[in-house]
Amino acid sequence: MIKKILVSQPKPTSDKSPYFDIAERFGVEMIFRPFIKVEGMTAREFRTQKVSISDFTAVVFTSRHAIDHFFTLAKELRVNIPETMKYFCVTETIALYIQKYVQYRKRKVFFGSSGRVDDLLPMMVKHKTEKYLVPQSDVHNDSLTKLFDSKKLNHTECVMYKTVSNDFTEEEIKNFDYDMLIFFSPSGIEALTKNFPNFDQGNIAIATFGPATAKAVTDAGLRLDLEAPSEKYPSMTGALQHYLLLQEE
Repeated sequence: MIKKILVSQPKPTSDKSPYFDIAERFGVEMIFRPFIKVEGMTAREFRTQKVSISDFTAVVFTSRHAIDHFFTLAKELRVNIPETMKYFCVTETIALYIQKYVQYRKRKVFFGSSGRVDDLLPMMVKHKTEKYLVPQSDVHNDSLTKLFDSKKLNHTECVMYKTVSNDFTEEEIKNFDYDMLIFFSPSGIEALTKNFPNFDQGNIAIATFGPATAKAVTDAGLRLDLEAPSEKYPSMTGALQHYLLLQEE
C-alpha cells in the first residue's frame, strides 16, 4: 500500500498543483525533495571553454537557470551586455524572467509557444545574421547543435551551469521510509545510487518521466514500476493517479 511518496522536484508554488489533489484523494503524503541541484560555473571554469560572451549578438535561453547563470557570469567576467543584444527563449515565461536582469523590450525578446526549440527556429532564421550563444548545462546532448546546423545558423554552445547531487543528510538517510520514488532525470537516479550505495528497492515503487530516466533505472539494476509519459497519460500526475487507482483495486 502506497502511503508516502517522494517527488524529486521542488515543492509546487501553487496550491492548485495536481499533486496536492492526488494526496487528498488517495490519502497519501507527498514529500518534495530534489535529488539534484544546479550550480553555476565559476569564471575560471568558464574561461577554459575559450568562449567570449562579447562576441555574440544573440542568446538562446532554454531555462531560467540559463538566464541566471548567463548574467551572473557576465557580471563576474565584467562583460557589458549591450542593449542591442537579442534574446530567444523557448517559452514566454522564460522570456519574462529576463526582466530580472534587463529592461524588457519586445523588439529584442523573442519566444516560442510550444516550449520546444523547434518552435523558435523560424524566428531565428529571420535573424540569420546574428551570432547565437547557447548556454547549457553540463548534462546535455548535441540535439540543439544539429538543429541549428540544419538551418545554417551561426551558433556556439557553451556550458554555464552544472547538475550535481543534492546530498542527503544523515538524518534524511536514517528516515528514508518512502513507498514510492518519482524521478524526472537520469541525474536523479545517479544521485540515488550515490546517496544510497546499498539501496535495496524491495517494495519501494519507482516512477519515472521520460525515456532517458526510465533507462537509467533499468541500467542501475532497479525495478521500474511506472513510466510516463504515455499516449493515454501525458503527464506524471495523470499516470500517478491511474497507478494509485489500480493499487486500490
